Amino acid sequence: MTEKECEHHHDEDEKMRRRIGAAVLGLLAAGLFVVFLVWAILHPHGPRFVLQDATIYAFNISEPNFLTSNLQVTLSSRNPNDKIGIFYDRLDIYASYRNQQVTLATLLPATYQGHLDVTVWSPFLYGTSVPVAPYFSPALSQDLTAGMVLLNIKIDGWVRWKVGTWISGRYRLHVNCPAYITLAGHFSGEGPAVKYQLVQRCGVDV
Repeated sequence: MTEKECEHHHDEDEKMRRRIGAAVLGLLAAGLFVVFLVWAILHPHGPRFVLQDATIYAFNISEPNFLTSNLQVTLSSRNPNDKIGIFYDRLDIYASYRNQQVTLATLLPATYQGHLDVTVWSPFLYGTSVPVAPYFSPALSQDLTAGMVLLNIKIDGWVRWKVGTWISGRYRLHVNCPAYITLAGHFSGEGPAVKYQLVQRCGVDV
């Protein structure tokens, strides 16, 4: 084969590689466009959380500025989408009071939620002798005197969307459920537990 024929053969190979590369890129762009189009048409809505009830076993503060709390909450989550499923990869739930976390985070089990499905969790939340800010004790005393304490049940986690066989990347999930608890005096944990029916809609940010 002459030098001229070799160069011609090399040029043909180069053109073929370019055509194959362009075809692959075109298919990839078309696939991404189809996924984006389906995503835009379906327009997924975030899950809807409701705090159903809370059972208080203990909620008291001791010197110097330690809070002990023990409660069980029941939450439900509903997938409002009729064509999109939701994967809950990791959900940490805890209680906070006046913007301070007062229980350890409890890990909820990972689960898949189908179209329009409802999932219910009833975790226990514990916090034994949790150190709190100095203003905490007088603020709690004022709330107890008023007869009502606002606890916030919060969830931090990750979700993924499922459309057919396609599964999205992970999205951050934040849930905040206000729980208005009517407390008369301090709970010591020695008396009977008190259950509150709340049915409170939660704020959800995805």
